[in-house]
Amino acid sequence: MAVVTMKNLLESGVHFGHQVKRWDPRMKKFIFAERNGIHIIDLQKTIQAIKESYDAVQKVVSSGKSVLFVGTKKQAQTAIQKEAERCEQFYVNNRWLGGMLTNFSTIKKSIQRLKKIERMEVDGTFESLTKKEIASLQKEKAKLEKNLGGIKEMKDLPGILFVVDTRKEAIAVAEAQRLGIPIVAVVDTNCNPEGITYPIPGNDDAIRSISLFTQIIANAVIDAGASEGLKIIENLPSDETEEIATDAVAKDEDVEIDINAYSGVAADADETASEPADAADELPLVDEDKLYETK
Repeated sequence: MAVVTMKNLLESGVHFGHQVKRWDPRMKKFIFAERNGIHIIDLQKTIQAIKESYDAVQKVVSSGKSVLFVGTKKQAQTAIQKEAERCEQFYVNNRWLGGMLTNFSTIKKSIQRLKKIERMEVDGTFESLTKKEIASLQKEKAKLEKNLGGIKEMKDLPGILFVVDTRKEAIAVAEAQRLGIPIVAVVDTNCNPEGITYPIPGNDDAIRSISLFTQIIANAVIDAGASEGLKIIENLPSDETEEIATDAVAKDEDVEIDINAYSGVAADADETASEPADAADELPLVDEDKLYETK
């Protein structure tokens, strides 16, 4: 099955670049033509780049590493959060704090602080604080949640970065390059594709275009997880497979029931129930008037 079709790309407006005067000459190889002062992106190369990026993400996820979705521009924020949560990965969609990768140990301390405030809310610590202290802590929590909420459970550096708009996320790209983390990025005609491990030429300003690219990367993560599950099932030891098979056979076999045995038990029960009644009939009748007269 194709990862994406040409029709999907055209409908999402992936082929629209920036104005000719705003182009980056290093994007020349990805540009198909110029129309009305706007560059048109070659979608054949976009499809090829998407396939390469898809495979790269699958390999990283299969090796047990995580994917970090990065997109802080307004058009990308919702799509980045939605798709990252769908595939249970991490994201940054508000602001890239300097050192999020290169100084991750300090970022971890901020994450621990956020978790501590959340625990204080639950365990009743807030009840012993003044209103002013509570307001201050809630304000601090909101700020930390806004910037670090998407990476709250990230314990190690990600295995790969997915970036929307490399110009706006220049710091994130620089940090990933410094640490040798591979980058999958949507590059428009005004971006520099050099230094990006897997550049995907496409429109990084339209909401539909951003949503499509983000959805493709999220699908790659989910597919990698599904394929790992299939491999585990295929690699089950033969003994375990036989046990499962025999259990299934045992459950499916019909148990024969002897109706006569049940009818015999029922008959015995009826006989024992009728015995007290028969004993009562055999007792001699006593005239109560005679008993009172003798007294």
